[in-house]
Amino acid sequence: MRAEELFDVSGTAAIVTGAASGIGLAIAQVLAANGARVTLLDKNAAGLDAALEAMARGADVRSEVADVTDRGALDRAFDAAAKAYGRIDVAFANAGIGGGPGFLAIDGRRNDANSLESISEERWNAVITHHLSSVFWTIQAAARHMKPQGGGRIIVTTSIAALKTEAIIGAPYMAAKAGAAHLVRQAALELAGYNILVNAIAPGPFRTNISGGRLNDPAVREFHARTSLLKRMAEPDEIMGLALFLASPAARYITGTQMVIDGGATLGSAD
Repeated sequence: MRAEELFDVSGTAAIVTGAASGIGLAIAQVLAANGARVTLLDKNAAGLDAALEAMARGADVRSEVADVTDRGALDRAFDAAAKAYGRIDVAFANAGIGGGPGFLAIDGRRNDANSLESISEERWNAVITHHLSSVFWTIQAAARHMKPQGGGRIIVTTSIAALKTEAIIGAPYMAAKAGAAHLVRQAALELAGYNILVNAIAPGPFRTNISGGRLNDPAVREFHARTSLLKRMAEPDEIMGLALFLASPAARYITGTQMVIDGGATLGSAD
């Protein structure tokens, strides 16, 4: 088969959460640029307007304002997307918030304010809701539409935090991402009989505006660059190839998999 056939998503009806910026916007852009009909979902209405303006000319895109932690609003947004395009073929569960600092600062000093016993119930609940509960609700919303139509794709943005511990990131984030990764496997197990493929993308250090733009801090960027074998952080557009692959016919025999895109950060240090 030719590449244009293997990676053909033209006419595919897709929805991407957290699509106003960063990784979500990059995913929406690559899908739309290759002919998919894309709903961008985010709680940031102004960001969605700017994202739509940034899309390729002639792209078939629309937006829905919704907070993924509001289960009712999320369901309504999925229903509206399905009504607009007639179906939902691909759903990217990408929305999230920053994990917050961990028990070590980037200079290696202990940060007792972020030790396990100091983490508030409010912070724990916020991170778990954004990175685990909302993923569950997104999978539910997608499956509800995909089962009757005979199949679909669900792709969850997890993190290399699902695979390794990290001292500079808060414990709630690590637990939530590990939970989301296992949820992907469980959902793949259950939904395979309906021809719904469920997979995850586990990014390493990507330069986005999450955590209030903390990843644009030169000191933070230098730290993450040191952890990558490629000695740099990734840009959001570097997610595009993997996202397009998982949404396309090229990945039709892949389910229950978490694909890492981290510049080698999980392998340890080298030269």
